[in-house]
Amino acid sequence: MERWLVTGGSGFIGSNFILGVRKRKEASVLNLDLLTYAGNPKNLESLADDPGYRWVGGDIADPEIVNRVFETFRPTAVFHFAAESHVDRSIEGPSVFLRTNVQGTFVLLEAALRYLSGLKTAGEKPRFRFVHVSTDEVFGSLGPNGHPFTETTRYAPNSPYAASKAASDHFVRAWYHTYGVPVLTTNCSNNFGPYQAPEKFIPTVVLSAIEDRDIPVYGDGENIRDWLYVEDHCSALKRVWESGRPGETYNIGAQNERTNLELVERVIGILDRKRLRSDGRSYRDQVRFVTDRPGHDRRYAMDARKIRTELGWKPEHPFWEALDKTVDWYLEHESWWREASQKTPVGKRMGLSHAPESGEEHR
Repeated sequence: MERWLVTGGSGFIGSNFILGVRKRKEASVLNLDLLTYAGNPKNLESLADDPGYRWVGGDIADPEIVNRVFETFRPTAVFHFAAESHVDRSIEGPSVFLRTNVQGTFVLLEAALRYLSGLKTAGEKPRFRFVHVSTDEVFGSLGPNGHPFTETTRYAPNSPYAASKAASDHFVRAWYHTYGVPVLTTNCSNNFGPYQAPEKFIPTVVLSAIEDRDIPVYGDGENIRDWLYVEDHCSALKRVWESGRPGETYNIGAQNERTNLELVERVIGILDRKRLRSDGRSYRDQVRFVTDRPGHDRRYAMDARKIRTELGWKPEHPFWEALDKTVDWYLEHESWWREASQKTPVGKRMGLSHAPESGEEHR
């Protein structure tokens, strides 16, 4: 069986990825996760008795731990989700983003190179691939009529988070061209779905509404994002692992561009239909426009023709149906989000933060 090392597997995108892999018995999984604010062991508690899943607590920037994982688990693939991914947090404290996103990726690449060199010395020819999960934010901001980002768009990061992910992408590319590590990089649009941290955009709208708090909207609410359901992102990553060309980059998006305000309105409409306020009024009464954050990119959009034409991938979930399902999940999992919220003070959940998650968050 395939043996997949998943970094940051207790986060939003990583846990959805692992749950899908183990449901289909596609590979045995070792989840290397330090369980910071974004990592939640509750996400994977259904796998507690699964012999094909194991969690190891550790920092990806710690060479001793990472090398030991490679030596003992002997992975056939790495899916690298682990990252600090909250833009607001990167503005307040960028140094941790440098350590995790840049130094951590460097340590993983060095461990992969050492591991592969050892196998070659022993005369083995393993199937091994390193899938690096990145973000559309490395490309900067698009104008209202600008062509969506392609794989060759010039990098122009505008936040400390985006800069750290851009740096990690460059290290991944270099380890392919210099050392021959079989890497594949993916840059995804904003993810949404189950298990996303309460401080992220869609969960914040849902939870602020039902907890009778202000629903914060940055600036004028006209910032545009391209939204991708997390299960579609996971299926794309597996397609890249299976059929992608080492050294290549693949954009992953679903062509679901929406303004933040449009998305807020849609979520409120779902909530008004499914859980009306006690006073019978709409949750729209709770919307509040707040001061925009520094470096807030105006628009992201992904041109995903390459992964569609070369690898035959396309999203399976219609956007509005997936959004409806996501709102349902938060309404039905109150104990999960209440416990997860304890990691993030209410004042920090400003609402228009961006996932990758990526797997973001990481992620």
